[in-house]
Amino acid sequence: MRILHSSLLLMMLLFMVVQYNDPDGPLWVGIYSLPALMMLVAIVQPGIFANRLGRVLLWVALVALAAGVVHFWPKTQGFWRQEVWWETESAREGMGMMIAFLVGASALLVKSKK
Repeated sequence: MRILHSSLLLMMLLFMVVQYNDPDGPLWVGIYSLPALMMLVAIVQPGIFANRLGRVLLWVALVALAAGVVHFWPKTQGFWRQEVWWETESAREGMGMMIAFLVGASALLVKSKK
C-alpha cells in the first residue's frame, strides 16, 4: 500500500506544480492538497485512520471531495475524449476533481488496526 500511496502522493504534487500559470491555480492547489495530505498520512501515520477521529476526518474529506466532483462535473458532451478535454477547461477541471476524489478514496484501503 505504501508504494500505491506514495505514487498517488507524487501525482497530486505534480498536479499542484502544473497549476503555476493557471488563473485559478491557488484554488486547485488547495483542492489537490487535500488528497495529497491524505496520502501523506496514509504513508507516514496510517494508524490515524484506525481511531474514531481519524475515520471521521477521513470521511469528512471524502464528502468534501465528492461535493467537488458534483460541483465541477463537466457539462460538455464526451468530456472524456482527448479532443474535448484538450480544448475545454471545464472538462479538465471536472476530470481533475474526479481524480482527486479517487486518490482520496484510496485512503480507505489503509488497514485499520484494532
